[in-house]
Amino acid sequence: MATSALQMAGLVLGGVGMVGTVAATIMPQWRVSAFIGSNIVVFENRWEGLWMNCMRHANIRMQCKIYDSLLALSPDLQAARGLMCAASVLSFLAFMTAILGMKCTRCTGDDEKAKGYILLTAGIIFIITGIVVLVPVSWVANSIIRDFYNPIVNAAQKRELGEALYIGWTTALVLLVGGALFCCVFCCSEKSRSYRYSIPSHRTTQKSFHMSKKSPSVYSRSQYV
Repeated sequence: MATSALQMAGLVLGGVGMVGTVAATIMPQWRVSAFIGSNIVVFENRWEGLWMNCMRHANIRMQCKIYDSLLALSPDLQAARGLMCAASVLSFLAFMTAILGMKCTRCTGDDEKAKGYILLTAGIIFIITGIVVLVPVSWVANSIIRDFYNPIVNAAQKRELGEALYIGWTTALVLLVGGALFCCVFCCSEKSRSYRYSIPSHRTTQKSFHMSKKSPSVYSRSQYV
């Protein structure tokens, strides 16, 4: 019963992590610009994402433009685009693998050992996906903070942390926790399986020992007859 609850919790967290990974990849709010010089621009915000940059006027109208070339992106955003696309694919594969390893599914049969290894594979892929998401998000955030406090950088080129970065950090944490739950399910199932197999072997050993002690008395009675 406990393993079933862990499986469901891991699957839910993995699904949330998959959706969060795709959302952070698509969202344009990776870099947010709201400052020009020492004045706060109230009626205009600029967003820079992995696929497009957007200009929002007075919180009503928003215009977006897709990047003409990959070279238009900074090196950290170029790496983030590739890593986030890989993370989206990995999260989908991990989620589908986890579904195949659930107890309620019959696609892989009723072999609990095989399903345990499938869940372990899904957990490892979820953990790898969380690390892959964490790397570009932290890299972009580090470059934003470094440029923001760098006096050499022009004030018009300074950016702030966007909502996509916070979603990326949360998603990475959810993926890591979901993968750890699947690994715990595998460890718990292996321990219960080994305990279940060790008890009958111990009992059969005791029975064979008692039978071996009783056997000489049987033969001795037959000889007297």
